[in-house]
Amino acid sequence: MVNPYAGEVALVLDGQRHALKLTLGALAELETALQTGTLIGLIERFETGAFSTRDVLALLLAGLRGGGWHGTSGDLAGAEIGGGPVEAARVAGALIARAFTVPGDHDAV
Repeated sequence: MVNPYAGEVALVLDGQRHALKLTLGALAELETALQTGTLIGLIERFETGAFSTRDVLALLLAGLRGGGWHGTSGDLAGAEIGGGPVEAARVAGALIARAFTVPGDHDAV
């Protein structure tokens, strides 16, 4: 079970349900992976729908690692995601939104 108030989002990966969370360390890893100075550009891409597959995979990988998963980017790229690309994008968007939303905010994802 995931806790949305802790910023967690669920994802089914190769038939197993995982809790994803963007911890501070995961966010730092995400910035490095995307080669951006801040996460503002990434947030703006998701807000406008201009995100890339690379953005989605980087967010999912960071969230999985923040949730305790020990796989690699190659493992994620080769995995079957329950719900396919649409669910992957939804989970990535929810992750970034929950990382920067105050619990109890009515606009939360």
